[in-house]
Amino acid sequence: MSDCLFCKIIDGSIPSTKIYEDDYVYAFMDIGPLTKGHTLLIPKEHVANVFEMSEETAANLFKVAPRIASAIKDTFKPVGMNLLNNNGAPAGQSVFHFHLHFIPRYDETDGYKPTWITKEDAYTPEILKGLAEEIKANLKK
Repeated sequence: MSDCLFCKIIDGSIPSTKIYEDDYVYAFMDIGPLTKGHTLLIPKEHVANVFEMSEETAANLFKVAPRIASAIKDTFKPVGMNLLNNNGAPAGQSVFHFHLHFIPRYDETDGYKPTWITKEDAYTPEILKGLAEEIKANLKK
């Protein structure tokens, strides 16, 4: 896609600090890192988000993900790592080419603060069972 920032990184018209590349995926350092070692992994095929991604593209991407995570872990010795992907503007996506963030975690003061507000009181086991059945009915084969 000619106007996509990440497609331009893949084709070399925008520079990046490459970590890994094969026929299907490209990994590079985030230019606005949250922590030391913050890396992005993207498919070379332009897909806006996970909803548009084929199983083959996902397999190629996630096959490499443990290698990238392990290399970051071996290099910087974080105590943990967040993998983050935002799909759609309401979820915080700002570049509409699928990308997976690898955010190494060093301690609770390293600058990344995910928030999580659970709603377990609103979702009884019966409600969860009904929601699961609705999702199962829409699983594609």
